Amino acid sequence: MYDRLKGFRDFYPEDMGPRRVAMDALEDAAQRYGFREVGTPALESTQMYVDKSGEGIVDELYSFTDQGGRDVALTPELTPTVARMVVAKQQALSKPIKWYSTRPFWRYEEPQQGRFREFYQTNVDIFGSSDPRADAEVLAVAADGLTELGLTSDDFEFRVSHRDILGGLLEAFDADVDTEEAIRTVDKREKIERAEYLDGLAAAGLTYDQAERFDDLLAGDDLDALTEFAGTERVDDAVTNLRNVLEAAEHLGVREFCDVSLTTARGLDYYTGVVFECFDSTGEIGRSVFGGGRYDDLIESFGGQPTPAVGVAPGHAPLNLLLERAGVLPEGEFAADYYVLQVGDTEAEAAAVAQALRERGNVVDTDVTGRSFGAQMNYADSVGADTVVIVGEQDLADGNVTVKDMASGDQTTAPFAEFPGDIDSPTVDDFE
Repeated sequence: MYDRLKGFRDFYPEDMGPRRVAMDALEDAAQRYGFREVGTPALESTQMYVDKSGEGIVDELYSFTDQGGRDVALTPELTPTVARMVVAKQQALSKPIKWYSTRPFWRYEEPQQGRFREFYQTNVDIFGSSDPRADAEVLAVAADGLTELGLTSDDFEFRVSHRDILGGLLEAFDADVDTEEAIRTVDKREKIERAEYLDGLAAAGLTYDQAERFDDLLAGDDLDALTEFAGTERVDDAVTNLRNVLEAAEHLGVREFCDVSLTTARGLDYYTGVVFECFDSTGEIGRSVFGGGRYDDLIESFGGQPTPAVGVAPGHAPLNLLLERAGVLPEGEFAADYYVLQVGDTEAEAAAVAQALRERGNVVDTDVTGRSFGAQMNYADSVGADTVVIVGEQDLADGNVTVKDMASGDQTTAPFAEFPGDIDSPTVDDFE
């Protein structure tokens, strides 16, 4: 026996059913807004992640040297990959570029609830628009996908902020502040003790009094107070942009899910404007379910032309936790529409019936093991077949097949030559 690797999961059919429903809901929402699906590789150059995040990132990767001597890594996120893809065909691609995909990623980190070494995300990105409507649209895709799964504003909220508000406020203090380090500290605010949080802001360059004042401003979520305190064009513009995004979200019908939360920072350095995270409204799930935001400088840093970009990436493991907590985890159970049962030497005739039903869009199972009549009926029941079509030698001799409704137990015969005929999904009632 071999054990499964730590941080990796097996998905049996009963597990994949709910996952497939969730994936389809998010992807369907993206398609309704005009996003197009892309496929991306599992391996990329390790150097791409080092250039983006520094040498320290290597410890978090599944990286190795391949047989060609190339240093490669299993992709830990999608954003660098799609940035590379945009740069490769930037002149040929119509703007805005609207892409989505669902796929696995890998990070070498300690597994915890809702977080694994192999994990799945649905990524939704827009390249080529700095308009607030683009930010609102990725929020709307995420909100529509979640509500389609049965969640409501009582279940989740998007905590929305702006990186330039944070950066502009830090600039307003008379201090030599490491802005990115301070923002990373803000991103950890809910996960660490107050003293450690203030120590982090102090280590980034603020005095303790300034750190207290900075945090008071963020926690107040009063946009007018921020512009008055900072008195700078940078903060004024960021506040205006944030308000415009929220207004566009109102137009798309998803403003009810959005709360201004300036302590939401998103720790990744490449974020440049509006950022947001999805949280469980009840607080029972203490961590972010997923997040997203604007990253306007990334394409240029990858060698492309300046290209604004914004995206969101719902992770399916934490999303399942939210669906479970809210009591709306989809069942997604497999059920066959028909089971075509063979009795005696009727393989050709049974196959013809099964194929005719499949051509009409039905899910049809049939015997591939040579089992007895009773064993086949038990199997039909186990796969949830609604109707069993019995193709037996005696019935065929009379030119018939038997149609049995599994719920009621009612059954009747139907002419073999006319089954299923013009009926897409024939039942017992059609032949009585």
